[in-house]
Amino acid sequence: MLNAVPRFPSRSVTPTPLSSPRLHWEDFSIGSVRTFGAMPVSREAVLEFAGDFDPQPFHLDDAAAQKSLFGRLSASGWHTCAMTMRMTVDAVLLSSSSLGSPGIDQLRWLKPVYPGDVLSVRLTTIDARPMASRPSVGLVLSKWETLNQHDEAVMTMQGWGMFGRRDVPPDAPAA
Repeated sequence: MLNAVPRFPSRSVTPTPLSSPRLHWEDFSIGSVRTFGAMPVSREAVLEFAGDFDPQPFHLDDAAAQKSLFGRLSASGWHTCAMTMRMTVDAVLLSSSSLGSPGIDQLRWLKPVYPGDVLSVRLTTIDARPMASRPSVGLVLSKWETLNQHDEAVMTMQGWGMFGRRDVPPDAPAA
């Protein structure tokens, strides 16, 4: 039984709400692609995240990792998700009218992420439509591709985000 108190990364940010967000639902046109991020993956971060949230031997121990399918120490897929989220928040969400997300529909870990890798994100808008029950909110279906320094996809996920609309129809009910 693990009784350790989770250690959370010291990297923090105090989000500042934007009085006038730069990006609204209307700015996510179908087919648009945004690329961003350059997050180095350190051995220390891999070990810390795994120790706190995914303590499987191949994420924590070099000998166990060498005997695994990964062949060497690798980041947890959940760590890859968290790094992807951080890059997305920094590059898109903090400067937008984001209202959250109802969830992720698809998630695939395609290749291991190793210490020394540098990750980036390619975010493609697949669909965008007003929310029927709340016309002041727009829904955006996105595909995230997390890429390593060789431009190889290591993870993909797809899901909906909710964003405030810049141009709310005059007959829209108040949210």
